[in-house]
Amino acid sequence: MHKVKLLVAALSFSGLVQAQELNARVNVVATRIGNNVNRNVFRTLQTALTNFLNNRKWTTDAFQANEKVECNFLLNLDATDELNVYNASLTIQAARPVFNSSYLSPIINFQDEKINFKYIEFQPVEFNDNRVTGTDAQVSNLTAVFAYYAYLILAFDYASFSPHGGDSYFQKAQNIVNNAPDGRGISGWRPFDGIRNRYWLVENMLNTRYTIMHDIYYNYYRMGMDKFYEDEAAARVEILNVLNLINNFNTDNPNTMINQFFFQGKSRELLQVFLKANPPDKARAKELLIRLDVTNANTYKEELK
Repeated sequence: MHKVKLLVAALSFSGLVQAQELNARVNVVATRIGNNVNRNVFRTLQTALTNFLNNRKWTTDAFQANEKVECNFLLNLDATDELNVYNASLTIQAARPVFNSSYLSPIINFQDEKINFKYIEFQPVEFNDNRVTGTDAQVSNLTAVFAYYAYLILAFDYASFSPHGGDSYFQKAQNIVNNAPDGRGISGWRPFDGIRNRYWLVENMLNTRYTIMHDIYYNYYRMGMDKFYEDEAAARVEILNVLNLINNFNTDNPNTMINQFFFQGKSRELLQVFLKANPPDKARAKELLIRLDVTNANTYKEELK
């Protein structure tokens, strides 16, 4: 894990190859695009985005092959009235391994609904942190969005291994937000583009009022999930403590994006955690999960009896 990364980084001068950080699978879906478009364009785009994510060095750390962050990107396209310009939704999923097991615990499961970009087959898929906007806003928006989520994946992954471990990557994501492409059809980068978008997600993680969220991520994964192998009861208690922390956070800061973001993709995992809990802890977990993860409230009611 990341403690290994520190050792690897220290030994990298001896000739150890620095592997990239992501093991990303990209799927471009174009079923809503008419047949008047050359379908090879979408296969080329899928390959270009896969290479962009997996071949770029996103951090200064050295990752071993088995440390790469597992992630999936599903880009679902819609046509527009402009040639080579698309609207799309992007589903991002990422998971991190649990110590002493083959299990991957979900850390991101999010759908970004508002992506507008321009792509011509074989155009370079490039990104520069110092020049996010590029020369064409619609062309640059594609890589800005993918780079933003690459940094977020790394930020949450690092945050799950050490307290505030992901801060520098949250800041890199915020740099993209602050310098994002701007133009007709482009949205999701500004506070007034909605209450659940790229702006608010990274804002919540860097807002000093919400700093407890960093403890929540660390405690859930490192102090909770990673401890199941050695002490299942203690791990379960820690995860229940995390739910109490989130409940307090939500009471003080209702309707924040990060609260809902945390629970997306975790319902099945949380059910498995608490199915074997003692009756008082199971009842408390059920009460908190119904309140905090409203989308899956009925599932918790039925299965945590």
